[in-house]
Amino acid sequence: MAVSTGAAPAVAALPMAKRRGIDTVYIESVSRVHGPSLSGRILQVLRAARLFTQHPRWANSRWKPHRSVFETFRRTERAGSERPSLFVTLGTIEGFRFDSMIDAVLATGLADERTVWQLGYSTGRKDLPGKVFEQVSAADFDSYASAADVVVSHAGVGSLLGLLDLGIAPVLVVRRKARQEHVDDHQAQIAELADSRGVAVSVEVEDLDAEVLRRASCYGVEDVRSLGGNVS
Repeated sequence: MAVSTGAAPAVAALPMAKRRGIDTVYIESVSRVHGPSLSGRILQVLRAARLFTQHPRWANSRWKPHRSVFETFRRTERAGSERPSLFVTLGTIEGFRFDSMIDAVLATGLADERTVWQLGYSTGRKDLPGKVFEQVSAADFDSYASAADVVVSHAGVGSLLGLLDLGIAPVLVVRRKARQEHVDDHQAQIAELADSRGVAVSVEVEDLDAEVLRRASCYGVEDVRSLGGNVS
């Protein structure tokens, strides 16, 4: 079997696999709340795979419903912190800065010498307390995220799923096309969905404040599969 979870290389790999008689499956990314991605639409036209969506409201005769990856997790509560330590991650989206999020974190007054920043393309800032990195290794990312009281992240689905796997319910700050922070506003969809599922706190840049971060320090997540829960 050849399976893709919504990655662009599926457009090349799945048709090749199908021609060789391999069972092919394409599960559209959970970030595609209102319809399939370009990759998904291409595969639909090519009839190169069995197609699944994690959002039943746009399922049809071609796109069958599949459980959401978010159903694997549920929120937990813990003792919060009045002055939480922060790990701030802006992802690795090339060509798009996210200075508005950096400024919003600074404006909370909670960034200090304990704060760790992973800035991606938003380099050149000289006003940030704590440790500042452009990129970090996967192991260091997990270490910094796990050590922090609160993780503040852009609302990228890859970053979010990685944090959930660590038991972290992050604060998701939405990149906006109007501020030239992304190619479109799809991060708003994924952030809203994660918030509605209770596995993250979703905010727009202008709504990020100290109280949001303090409240977020009271939450984590757990994987119901490790508890023998039913996620079917």
